[in-house]
Amino acid sequence: MTSTTSLPSADLGTTAGTRHFGARRTVGFALIALALSATVLLSLSIGAREVALPLVWDALRGAGSDADAATALALRIPRTVLGLLVGAALGVAGALIQAVTRNPLADPGILGVNSGAAFAVAIAVGVFGLTAPPAFLWFAFGGALITTIVVYLIGSAGRGSVSPARITLAGVAIGAVLSGITSAMLLANPRGFNAMRAWEAGIIADRGWEVVLVAGPYLAVGLVLALLLGRPLNAVALGDDLARSLGSSVLRTRILSIVAITLLCGTATAMAGPIAFIGLMIPHVARWIVGPDQRWILAYSALLAPILLLASDVLGRVVLRPGELPVGIVTAFVGAPVLIVLVRKQRASAL
Repeated sequence: MTSTTSLPSADLGTTAGTRHFGARRTVGFALIALALSATVLLSLSIGAREVALPLVWDALRGAGSDADAATALALRIPRTVLGLLVGAALGVAGALIQAVTRNPLADPGILGVNSGAAFAVAIAVGVFGLTAPPAFLWFAFGGALITTIVVYLIGSAGRGSVSPARITLAGVAIGAVLSGITSAMLLANPRGFNAMRAWEAGIIADRGWEVVLVAGPYLAVGLVLALLLGRPLNAVALGDDLARSLGSSVLRTRILSIVAITLLCGTATAMAGPIAFIGLMIPHVARWIVGPDQRWILAYSALLAPILLLASDVLGRVVLRPGELPVGIVTAFVGAPVLIVLVRKQRASAL
């Protein structure tokens, strides 16, 4: 009798949990859509030249008549679009890395992916004389790909399955080495690397439409591929053996994940420089809202990360007005305390 009475209770608990997360997902989507819209409007409105929100709305509808507002928006619209793309790329890449490695502390920065891309860009600038982001895009791709593969191979070496601890240690070590070499190159030739200094701090200002048009297709491919991997990643999260028994190809899922991570991290780093904390923090927020389903985590990360990036960019325009603080520095200040609060919640930090 005990077993027969416990089964309905388990079913009711499962149904209640599903309904609970389903309600949170529905409400969450509405709130995130509102927050993202508000952040985009603030990004278009706030800067060295304030543009009132009604003027922003009129300009977006093509009915604006204020020449100064139109000039300001002409500079801020590509900046805002770039922030949306880079934020989505970093958030989804962080969720992918955490899912593949089953490590809640993994992100493009901690695993050295950003450092690998930055090192490759330093080679492009110092050795080949490239100075524009579209020109060194492929170098960023190559640096991100090689670093991801090396870190994963080191973490999976030895007996047993992939070790999250080894992957994290390998990423931190390789990232530190590459960052040190990059810093040494900058110090050895300050004038030659002058064009790289602002980029290295993480910045989305003054990029223009050229960067968006060149890198946008690669980001689109990476985002679509990542979203298609949601169901296979759910199987991989159960363990390699169980995933294989369910008919999922673990090797193919990991290879495609590495391709998506390379496209997202390489492109985002080439466009805006190495920006930390977004890929680490946002997947935890998404997981806390929607539960462990990777399909929802990836989708929510693609929406939540641009909110954080654009809000940090707006804050950077305000704190040093009329100057600006690079968005990469602001995300570090904003991300650290928020992450501390999140990891104290068991549901947010558990994979």
